[in-house]
Amino acid sequence: MFENLREDWVMHEREISRLGLWVMVVYRFGRWRYGIKYRAVRMPFSFTYKILYTFAKILTGVEFPCEVVIGRRFKINHFGAIIIHGDTVFGDDVIIRQGVTTGVRNTGVQAAPKIGNRVDIGAGAKILGGITIGNDVVIGANAVVLKDVPSNSLAVGVPARIIPRRSAAEATARGSSAA
Repeated sequence: MFENLREDWVMHEREISRLGLWVMVVYRFGRWRYGIKYRAVRMPFSFTYKILYTFAKILTGVEFPCEVVIGRRFKINHFGAIIIHGDTVFGDDVIIRQGVTTGVRNTGVQAAPKIGNRVDIGAGAKILGGITIGNDVVIGANAVVLKDVPSNSLAVGVPARIIPRRSAAEATARGSSAA
């Protein structure tokens, strides 16, 4: 837990006033308590977590339950109106911004998104259903993603259109051949 908290501290630029950092502290505490083997010992920590989670939700506008699975270096860049479904899975180096929602698409169907590594999720984006977002993907602001997004792509619009991204090597090659 403490190694992850140190990483969260660095990801939030060592700034104690970043509310995204406080959300991550409550999340880490909630995950840590699951490691307590005996229910009687775990109960006061669970009660404390529920109180902290409620305060964090009220103060930051971020609903980020401890059941969410996240990779390393997860960053909440801007807080407010963020709702993350408890079954969502995030990879490493993911950045989310205000207004992001991940969750189920239809009531009665428990299928939440799986988000890859190095994904940048823009403000107001909605990622819904049991879909997979690949690695190195950018989800544009206010995009509504309802289908799988392959790696190295850009998803923009409502519903989201998938646009392949060029690598730096391809962009350099195209730039030199055009001259």
